[in-house]
Amino acid sequence: MKIKHIFPKRLTYSSLKLLIVLTVTACFLLPMVWMVSTSLRTPGLPPSPSIEWLPRPLAFSNYYLIFQLLPLGRYALNSLLIALLAVPITLLIASLAGFATSLLAPRPRRLLIAFSIGLLIVPVTSLWLARFALFRWLGWIDTYLPLLAPALMGSSPFFILLFYWTFRQIPRELFESAVLDGAGPLTLWGRLAFPLARTTAVVVAVLAFIMYWNDFINPLLYLKSQRLYTLAIGLQQLQQMDSTNWPLLMAASVFTILPVFLLFFLLQRFFLQEDRLSGMFG
Repeated sequence: MKIKHIFPKRLTYSSLKLLIVLTVTACFLLPMVWMVSTSLRTPGLPPSPSIEWLPRPLAFSNYYLIFQLLPLGRYALNSLLIALLAVPITLLIASLAGFATSLLAPRPRRLLIAFSIGLLIVPVTSLWLARFALFRWLGWIDTYLPLLAPALMGSSPFFILLFYWTFRQIPRELFESAVLDGAGPLTLWGRLAFPLARTTAVVVAVLAFIMYWNDFINPLLYLKSQRLYTLAIGLQQLQQMDSTNWPLLMAASVFTILPVFLLFFLLQRFFLQEDRLSGMFG
């Protein structure tokens, strides 16, 4: 007599999928847990040689002390200002470029896509000197304009390609019927294409926010006044002041990644709509 499986295949597959998800989640969360735990250790202590989930005593004063050593609040506001200005510009330019690319004829479209992929391969270090010379000639050094300039080009070719791929999934019949009703290119983009690319817009917004929030090289190159410094520069200053004070460094790191974590937590429901949108355009 054959023994039947207690669990059906569907449940077994679901359990395996859940196990993989939990494993991957743990790989990302454990470093964050270690960071928070280290940030609550007594100032000056080295990192624990073993896993310490809850240090004794808890030094919550580390989060107060980092603001006494440096104006991290001002730095955080500067970073937030740059991100809040750059993200909408990025969404506007990248979505327009992606939409225009999706409407091109096959040959120029393939050329533009190949050019965009080629730009992704170019090392950013090869552009530093040319950009610095250009911004210095324009008189933009020690202002936020060099930090916002990439947003005027969509911030990254990758963002443009994401919008292009999304717009290509929209049935052409929707655009053709709208054109017959008298809609122009901007109307097609604003009233039809961009609302259907809401999930992609959220993904690009989150990635662009992280890009500008964590940007270190550009503020280091172009900002000279301390009042303009961003949070990434503040972390570097704190490390230079005491590179071995791990609790304070981890407290500042937790403060830095907290907005990104909250942003992803608030917008995660948009990422869960991927299957539904795929079925809509598929």
